Amino acid sequence: MAESNTDTKSSNQMWGGRFASGPDAIMEEINASIGFDKKLFAQDIRGSIAHATMLAHQGIISTEDKDKIVHGLNTILSEIESGNFEFSRQLEDIHMNIEARLATLIGPAAGRLHTARSRNDQVALDFRLWVKEELEKTEKMLTGLIAAFLDRAEEHAESVMPGFTHLQTAQPVTFGHHCMAYVEMFGRDRSRVRHAIEHLDESPIGAAALAGTGYPIDRHMTAKALGFREPTRNSIDTVSDRDFAIEFLAIAAITGMHLSRLAEEIVIWSTPQFGFVRLSDAFSTGSSIMPQKKNPDAAELVRAKTGRINGSLIALLTIMKGLPLAYSKDMQEDKEQVFDAAESLELAIAAMTGMVRDMTVNTARMKAAAGSGFSTATDLADWLVREAGLPFRDAHHVTGRAVALAESKGCDLAELPLADLQAIHSAITDKVYDVLTVEASVASRKSFGGTAPSEVRKQIAFWRARN
Repeated sequence: MAESNTDTKSSNQMWGGRFASGPDAIMEEINASIGFDKKLFAQDIRGSIAHATMLAHQGIISTEDKDKIVHGLNTILSEIESGNFEFSRQLEDIHMNIEARLATLIGPAAGRLHTARSRNDQVALDFRLWVKEELEKTEKMLTGLIAAFLDRAEEHAESVMPGFTHLQTAQPVTFGHHCMAYVEMFGRDRSRVRHAIEHLDESPIGAAALAGTGYPIDRHMTAKALGFREPTRNSIDTVSDRDFAIEFLAIAAITGMHLSRLAEEIVIWSTPQFGFVRLSDAFSTGSSIMPQKKNPDAAELVRAKTGRINGSLIALLTIMKGLPLAYSKDMQEDKEQVFDAAESLELAIAAMTGMVRDMTVNTARMKAAAGSGFSTATDLADWLVREAGLPFRDAHHVTGRAVALAESKGCDLAELPLADLQAIHSAITDKVYDVLTVEASVASRKSFGGTAPSEVRKQIAFWRARN
């Protein structure tokens, strides 16, 4: 007996203190998904009600049993929503937890619910419903973010700021035009969301384990009841497919990347060195040691959330890349990635919408910066082409000499005397000064989609009509 106790103790130590019962405890730990897939309870119950209703309609189960099942499922829904439902790890997942409780509530009739379906198509349905709802929520949140940018763009259609390439001053633009760049970016994200909803709008229920079923089910009926366009068309692909989850994560990653780029600009713009914007106290924090600090923590955290979202996408792609058809238990690892990314994306969009609406724009600081770095040099070159007939390459060379002269004198192009400019090229007249101000520069760029205030307002009107 003593030897046996020693062996047991040694075995338990080898498994580790967390798994006091040895291999069985480890199997329970790795197999159970109820800790996270309980988030699918509403979708699971909704799918089961639609399935039971169809079974009764097709004469596969009795109307009496269907009524008991539906009543029992609604009771369970109320229990979960009120916090009075006890989830069990021994029952593995949300499906078995609900089915076990249903059996307690209504007796043998509960056993008829699983007719003509498998946990494979059941989980595919629950997860697809959840992702569809999350995409619809994301669409609304992106619409709100776009609206916030449209308001700021309209407010600042004429507010001049420096445009950058390589984070170096390039040409003057307006802050409204810059805001509209993000409208375009988040508009593309919203389009991807809408396309993803269209792609996944097929009902998996009825595919069963992988081969369909011999029962005379009506998959079009359940698809309609659950708000899908139609049922899926191949039972093997149905239970194997997680493209809808991967597509959600890809959209989340692209949207997160856009949010991160915006966050980076807000971090830079809010520094004392730039001073373009000031965040409200609601989206900033102070320093524990430096009383003068106002840190753009919300923007920094949005920037960081993108890393988590990207990680979720790579994780699910890696999980799926080597799986043979049809279902494998590996696919249980899909949900935590999607749930985490969805939470991160929701929080990031909400935070960014708040920052955009609340931040104070320092137009005077932006305007002063817009004229720095010889930002109207291209306007001088264009004037030489347009007014003096120079080839652009020659005009570029002349402008370069003018910039070098202004730099040596420590002044802007507009501050160079006419004599100095004419010494560089005799065709330059005093009319050149009309294009060397930042206001004239932005006003002149009236090409479709350009930064001229008139064009910015046209794009605002276009987006307001479609938002």
